[in-house]
Order: sequence, then C-alpha cells, then structure tokens
Amino acid sequence: MIENLLPNVDWEKMWEATLETLYMSAMATGFTFVIGLALGILLFLTSPHQLWANKMVYWLTGAFVNIFRSIPFIILIILLIPFTKFLLDTIRGANAALPALIIGAAPFYARMVLIALREIDKGVIEAARSMGARTSTIIWKVLLPESFPALLSGLTVTAVALVGYTAMAGIIGAGGLGNLAFLDGFQRSREDVTIVSTIFILVIVFIIQWSGDAITSRSDKR
Repeated sequence: MIENLLPNVDWEKMWEATLETLYMSAMATGFTFVIGLALGILLFLTSPHQLWANKMVYWLTGAFVNIFRSIPFIILIILLIPFTKFLLDTIRGANAALPALIIGAAPFYARMVLIALREIDKGVIEAARSMGARTSTIIWKVLLPESFPALLSGLTVTAVALVGYTAMAGIIGAGGLGNLAFLDGFQRSREDVTIVSTIFILVIVFIIQWSGDAITSRSDKR
C-alpha cells in the first residue's frame, strides 16, 4: 500500500538521510551552545557597568556577532567554502557542513544568551559582588543558574533553526534530508520524495521543540 502511494521513496536512503540530519543538528547544536554561551557571557561581562567593562572588547565581540548572524545562511556556506576545504579537505558530506552551521548559529545564540543574562535581577549580582565572590563564582553560581531556563529556551530555538540550516546545506551536497529532497525529489520531479523528506524534517523539529519546552518548563522554578 505504501509502495503504491510513494513509489519513488527509497526508505533506506531516507533513513540514512535522517541520521545525517540528526548528526549535523546534534553536533552543530553542541558546539553552538559552547561557543555561543562563551560569546554571550563575554558580551555581558564587558558591557558598560559590568565586571569586565571594556568598550573595545565589547565593540569587537558585538561586531563579530552582528556580522555573522546577519549573513544569510546560504551565502555564508558559499563564503566559507575555502575555509571548509582548508579545514576538512572536502566541501561535501555531513562534516563539511559543520563549520558553516556552527559559525552561522553561534552568534545568533550568543545574542540570546546576552538577552537572558540581562534579565537577571541586578541585585543578585551585586549581592554576590559585595560578598567578595570571584568572577568565576559569579558566572557559575549566579549568572548561569539564574538564566538557565532562558538559556535552554534559546538553545531550543537555535536547534530548530539549525535543522532548517541543514536542509539548506543539503543543496550544496552536505547530505541529509535537504540534500535528498533537492536531488532525489525536486530535480527528478519526484514529489513524493520531497514531501516525505519534508515530513521527516517537521517531525524532528516538533520533537526538538517539545523536548526543549518540557525541559525548560521543569527547570523554571519561578
């Protein structure tokens, strides 16, 4: 019955493409979280009236974040082809998509981290400073715990965006469901392949969003 409705769908290829999409999304989300968190904390601490207030560092970090989060992802992939080639000696496959995915998403998440940290009650930070807490203590014991729900919510949004980015990366041969939908579906006029690939992407997005919302809700003690 399914074969009659979807005659062009190769389920083995579909499963392989799904695993590639999951791999790219998971790896990119992990690196994005670490890099974006570091950039966001640096932006917050070097902003005016904060612990490491420094106009030059704040401006340079902010410029880096603003530039890379403003470049459309499909253009960013093309711009990073020489860098990807130098780094991995190839521009095809799931691993080749990771540099563009991470560089495209980390600045976006950094801004969300900055917004989350700015929502922390200043009195909590001042109380920690007045007790002589070191900067590292303030980061690990105050900033991160107080902003944890917002950080998780931002990471969920970023992870969903990364799934979409992997689909765009597939157009230039990065693999995954986007690649399958474009090459096997669109270019060969196989609408069933395109539709099934899209459905699989939607399922992944819904699972990420539901899981992220559930974890965020449990972690929010307010």
